[in-house]
Amino acid sequence: MTLLSVNVNKIAVLRNSRGGKDPDIRTAVETCIEAGCGGITVHPRPDLRHVRPDDVRTIAGMLRGRVEFNIEGNPFAGPRGDYPGLIALAREVRPTQMTLVPDGDGQITSDHGFDLEHDIVKLRPLVDELLALGCRVSLFVDAGATAFDSVAAIGVQRIEIYTGPYAEAFADGRAEPALAACLETARRAQHAGLAVNAGHDLSQANLGTFKAAIPGLAEVSIGHALIGEALYDGLSMTVRNYLQILR
Repeated sequence: MTLLSVNVNKIAVLRNSRGGKDPDIRTAVETCIEAGCGGITVHPRPDLRHVRPDDVRTIAGMLRGRVEFNIEGNPFAGPRGDYPGLIALAREVRPTQMTLVPDGDGQITSDHGFDLEHDIVKLRPLVDELLALGCRVSLFVDAGATAFDSVAAIGVQRIEIYTGPYAEAFADGRAEPALAACLETARRAQHAGLAVNAGHDLSQANLGTFKAAIPGLAEVSIGHALIGEALYDGLSMTVRNYLQILR
C-alpha cells in the first residue's frame, strides 16, 4: 500500500500563532501513529514560522523504530539564528528520508520543483552527505520534469511530484491533462530506477483519483488538507479516512 506520511507543520503554525505549547505537536504525532500512518513529515524553515528545530529533534526521538521520518526543506539553506541548516539537522537526527525542496523565505508554501538539469551539480555533494548519513533522498519535482537518469546517477532514490497544479485542476473539473502529466513523470522516473512520491494539496476529494492513476506510488505526504479536515472529523478519524482511500 502507498505509505501515508502526515505533515504536522500546520499544528506548529497554530501553536506558534499564540505562543506556548498548545496544540502539542507531540500529541498530534502520537495520534497519527496510533491511527496507522506510516510516516511523519516536517518542513522546518529558517524563519521558524512552522516546525522548529527543537520540534524536529523531539519528533525524531519519538519515531525511531516506529514509523518513517521525512524531513523536507531547502538543502542550500544554511544556519540562521536557532536554525542550524537543513543538512546540519539531518546530521543530528538522521531521518528515514530527506526530501529536498527549492523553496525560499518569500514563498508561503512550496510551489515548484528543482530545475534538474541546472541543479544537479550543486545537489551532488549534498546528496552524497545525506546518503552517507543513511538517509533516503528524494527530490521535489514538477510534473513534466525530465533528466531522471542524471538524478539517479547522483544517488537520489526517489522523486516527489509537486501535485499543486493537479489539485487545482481537479477542483476546476479539468484534472485529466494535469493527471496525465503526473503519470508521464512517474513513468519516466520509474524507468530511471527511481521510486515516486507525491505531495501538495492532496486531499480526501482528489487523492483516490490520483492514486488510481499512478501505478507503484510509493508515498504521499499530506498536511494542509488533512489538518483542515481534522478540524471537523478529528485527527485520528481523518488519518484513517486517508488510509482507507490509499487501500
